[in-house]
Parts: sequence; structure tokens; C-alpha cells
Amino acid sequence: MRWRDKLRERICKGFCIKSVDILVIGISSPFLVGVYEDDKLIQSFSSQKHISEALIEILGEISNKFNISSIIYTNTPGSFMGLKVSYVILKTFCVAKNIDFFAVSGFELNNGGAIRANKSFSFVLQNNQILLKQAEPTPFELPLNLSNLNKTSDTLPSYIIQAV
Repeated sequence: MRWRDKLRERICKGFCIKSVDILVIGISSPFLVGVYEDDKLIQSFSSQKHISEALIEILGEISNKFNISSIIYTNTPGSFMGLKVSYVILKTFCVAKNIDFFAVSGFELNNGGAIRANKSFSFVLQNNQILLKQAEPTPFELPLNLSNLNKTSDTLPSYIIQAV
């Protein structure tokens, strides 16, 4: 990257662009995106659109306003399509922009509640094992602070059960 491009990334109309971290919950609908400065939530997005369309738009909007330092995404469990698509988009974006990439379990973002697997079953965390059970899914929430998340650098999607 040329020095002018680096400078353009850091400066916007004479002011320094804030560095932020992004959290993406792409394993359910609506999918959620949080923007965090110093680990505190400063902006959020929610979309019922397909993640393949809306996530790219949201990333573009965020990257026009902020310098993204890292991206964290939910890599398990939940919607297979949401998991695959969010991983491919976010991993590609991070490699292209040289951004740190991390993953977190979906159970950390819904207070350990059930996560929809399909119309009849949900993923349930019991005794550190993920099981399929009939249970009402718990909605996801963006945390107000990122400091307590158990993020990992092992970002590959974890499907729990085989995709069919």
C-alpha cells in the first residue's frame, strides 16, 4: 500500500479517524453488527436482509467512517448459511485490509440460551456440550462492552453437526 493510501485511511477532512472494533452476529435473523471504541459499543446495525447483501454494505459504511482494528464474529452455532457467508466475507475483508480477525461462541451473546438450529430444534449448551433439543431460541444482544468476551484466533466455522 502506498503512503498516500495509508494517509487517506487515517485522515478524513482534517480529523483523525477513530479506531474501532467490530462484532458481527451473523448466525440468526436479524443479524447484528456492533461498532466498539475502547471496547464500548458506540453504534449498532440490525438487518433482516440477506447477510450476503447487507454485510458488505454495512462494512463499507463503517470503514468509510472509522479505522477498523479488528473484527469478531460468531463462529458457532446457528444458521449454517449465515455462518458460512459471514466467515467468507469477513475473512476476505480482514485479509484485504490487514485487520485482526477473531471468533466468539454465539452462546456468549445470548446469555447461554438456546440458539435456533431449524424450525423444530435449537442448539443448547449443557455441561460444556452442544446438543440439539426442542427449545425456544433466545434472542441475541450486542454486549455494551467487549472486554469480557472469550474471543479466539481460531476463526474457522464450527458447524457442530454436519451440514446436509
